[in-house]
Amino acid sequence: MNAPPSPRAATAAAALDSLNEAQRAAVEHDEGPLLVIAGAGSGKTRTLTHRVARLVAAGIPPAAILLLTFTRKAAQEMIQRAIRLLDRRCERVSGGTFHSFAHLMLRQHGGAIGLPPDFAILDRSDAEDLIGLIRKEAEKRPAHGRLLPRKQTLADLFSRAVNKGRPLEETVLEEHAHFADRMDALKAIFAEYARRKREHHFVDYDDLLVLFRRLLAEVPEVRRRISGAYRHILVDEYQDTNRIQADILDLLADAHRNLMVVGDDSQSVYAFRGADFRNILEFPRRFPGTRVIRLEENYRSTQPILDLTNLVIARAREKYAKRLFTRRAGGAPPLLVEAEDENAQSRWVVDRIRELLAAGTAPGEIAVLFRAGYHSFDLEIELARAQIPFVKVGGFKFSESAHIKDALAHLRVLANPYDRLSWHRVLTLLERIGPKHAESIYRGIVNARSGVAGLLALPSRNDEIEKLKALFRALDPQAMSVADLGQEVIRYYLPILRRSFDDHPRRAKDLEQLLGIMERYRRLESFLADMALEPPTLGVEERLVAELEAKDRLVLSTVHSAKGLEWHSVFVIWALDGRFPSLRALADEEEMEEELRLMYVAMTRAREGLYLCYPCEVFDRTLGLVLNRPSRFIDRIPRSLLPKCRVDGQGRLRVVKEEESG
Repeated sequence: MNAPPSPRAATAAAALDSLNEAQRAAVEHDEGPLLVIAGAGSGKTRTLTHRVARLVAAGIPPAAILLLTFTRKAAQEMIQRAIRLLDRRCERVSGGTFHSFAHLMLRQHGGAIGLPPDFAILDRSDAEDLIGLIRKEAEKRPAHGRLLPRKQTLADLFSRAVNKGRPLEETVLEEHAHFADRMDALKAIFAEYARRKREHHFVDYDDLLVLFRRLLAEVPEVRRRISGAYRHILVDEYQDTNRIQADILDLLADAHRNLMVVGDDSQSVYAFRGADFRNILEFPRRFPGTRVIRLEENYRSTQPILDLTNLVIARAREKYAKRLFTRRAGGAPPLLVEAEDENAQSRWVVDRIRELLAAGTAPGEIAVLFRAGYHSFDLEIELARAQIPFVKVGGFKFSESAHIKDALAHLRVLANPYDRLSWHRVLTLLERIGPKHAESIYRGIVNARSGVAGLLALPSRNDEIEKLKALFRALDPQAMSVADLGQEVIRYYLPILRRSFDDHPRRAKDLEQLLGIMERYRRLESFLADMALEPPTLGVEERLVAELEAKDRLVLSTVHSAKGLEWHSVFVIWALDGRFPSLRALADEEEMEEELRLMYVAMTRAREGLYLCYPCEVFDRTLGLVLNRPSRFIDRIPRSLLPKCRVDGQGRLRVVKEEESG
């Protein structure tokens, strides 16, 4: 005889009444494959949580429910919510990441594919160290060619090749084409890394997935045992799975096909990590008879914001059609703001932030989002000048970027020839110049008491020092503009940049942005003073805490880092065609589609206020092009949905009529 339902079970059943119709349909789905397309802000976590509680309440053994997420924290939070909805039986639900579950299964069944029981997990640091050891050995060989990428870069390349299921050559050409001439050496290191892992019974993070897929695919009896043990499988953020993870899920659901995946194709923006957009599109084909449920009611944004985002994402070439709506009333339309230049954009954003703060919006409820980390450099200077505290998530703060500090150090010694720290930074960038040698050179400069001329007078047989001398002979602060000085320093520094950083093409873009900032200044001292306005550098642990708990500070973030978050007001800066989307993406249809989805993610972070800003008449030095139109994703939006305003150099804002914006 069945026991009467517990009070908590009755509460869980009553909680279903708080769900909307689509959410409830997903929660009450019986058996078979289920695809839940969860639009931004539509309550997907709530739906998954209620689904877990409902399965347990219906008598499914908790340990037979497998909840897979992309972070351990997400799984734990969902299970804790399910406990609050139902009871402590939900504690026994099997929840975790793909990697943690793969590790558990390989420990239990890995012997079936010859995996030794004593295999050791290589964390990322261990993997990099092993790769670094192999790299050093390769460099000792006479035929290894030019300098090889650093161990961190090699680890990234190897991981992405594995996760994308593509040859290493394709990954290198796509992401680090400047290493193409070292391809044979890279392939040899990759092969040797795999050999040594086998020899020493090592398994790295990516191997966990590869070996687990192999176990399921090659050993049917083990697959049936594991699949039979987990009668219901629930997966969060399915749009972020790679091909290996999708294959694992196909095999795990082999015995029962009770697979529920939740995700949003419109928010698939991690292709660079190996995520495969096609997984969510092809799910119904991989699982015939799939029930598809769309969560379209939005609990985050006002309807004017949703009207805009619906129109933008409707341009996607391949998608699940959906139209987000809200029951909330009111809301101002988003605003498209054109500025004369980058600094006018920055100053207007700062002025509008001041207004929001004065009206009572908390600093942590305001975010400025951008496509690339260097897009916020000018804004960071203006925020520091306005004494508005901020935290930057994704990319480095302007003043903390090593290559920016390197370039500035040359200008600092020009302005203050006795700046010991800057001299040490400048000198130790040179090959065969260590800290002791740098200190002796600095002492010679000080003793000469003639400023930079003290360096020029020092005898030297070092070619690198002679190049540095040639740079300072070419610099004349009295006759040259600040930008001209910067141009000379960067021209000198670029070979050092290429030698010092594997991602030097991206960092060169940052230096180009620095030059654009320098063009605003007439005096070198004023420029350097503004660079010094940044607050002190935070330690790594302090930064982590600050990013997670930034309630009293404005948030600056790349769009990728903002995914899953929300704010009262959001500014999307550099919404300029050629920057968002980037010029590189224009030649690749797949990349353009992902850029469109990235714009959608940026806009759907806003609850009340959304501002899309761009500077016009921007000169791209690399290509010699003038960029002057808003992003093609928003350029042709009707002004009724996206009113356009223009801000001048004095910060005045005026509405642009329809006929003016053509």
